[in-house]
Amino acid sequence: MTAPVGVAERAPAGPDAGTALAIRTTGLTKRFPGGQVAVDAVDLAVPHGAVYGFLGPNGSGKTTTIRILLGLVSATAGQIELLGEAMPRAGATVLPRVGALVEGPAFHPYLSGRDNLLRLDAGDRTVPGRAARARVDSALERVGLTAAAGKRYRKYSLGMRQRLGLAAALLRPRELLVLDEPTNGLDPQGTREVRHLLREASAEGSTVFVSSHLLSEIEQVCTDVGVMSHGRLVFQGSLPELRAAAGVRVRVETSMPEAAATVLTRLGTGRPELRPDGVVAELGTVPSDKVTADLVAAGIDVRQLVVERPDLEDLFVALTGEGFDVDE
Repeated sequence: MTAPVGVAERAPAGPDAGTALAIRTTGLTKRFPGGQVAVDAVDLAVPHGAVYGFLGPNGSGKTTTIRILLGLVSATAGQIELLGEAMPRAGATVLPRVGALVEGPAFHPYLSGRDNLLRLDAGDRTVPGRAARARVDSALERVGLTAAAGKRYRKYSLGMRQRLGLAAALLRPRELLVLDEPTNGLDPQGTREVRHLLREASAEGSTVFVSSHLLSEIEQVCTDVGVMSHGRLVFQGSLPELRAAAGVRVRVETSMPEAAATVLTRLGTGRPELRPDGVVAELGTVPSDKVTADLVAAGIDVRQLVVERPDLEDLFVALTGEGFDVDE
């Protein structure tokens, strides 16, 4: 099977390379009864300290992958390491160091937001019980729920429920945060607040693994991305690497497209594509000012020369064959 774009360059090498990764999977596969393959030989490599955006259309395998990472679903094949420990064998020691929000939060509807968090906190034997209320109040404040802390959960809106789920993940400092669509149901202000929380958590030393369909959010907050399509990881790397994978094109508007194509070929661009109003080619490493100078020197009338850099949506469509939402 062909390796996903970007994975080969960033794959760990050597026996100790895995210690630099907060999440590592090898050949991770999930096959459901009936033969459906939801996750197909996925090799994740999430560096410690990264804010890693996990992207893909609905049904691409993102949530199933996350559920496998957290031990909520068993894998059919493959290996998993979280924070340097093999999963699910080391789950009892690793999972207390992980904060998670998966497929929307689930709380007791008859309890208030604060009481729900107090119940969760009471089940964590790794933290002192005497500071429980302070931890809960701090988490509620971070997600903007202080005023609604005493309201019963069943009266919470979708956005408030999502905020409470984030508060549960942030009850105490975590080495790894795994968040599945954390901005679901939030208004623009709430989305901005989540973006701030992710940056804050990263600055405090946490690795953040966040699935999302909002490309604008991923572009603003993430350092690394993984793109899923039909159960496969089709790209993994940094945002600059993602853009570089698609290449930059030069578009020349001229009444002499064939002559312009000859000049571009001589310069070493990608194969030129003739159009009625000019020519387009992959620019590669050729400087755009060199293209302009050589076209003019060849006597070609250049009406306009544009360097086109693909946006994120173009790149994801090229990788997955499907579109993504770019805004709220």
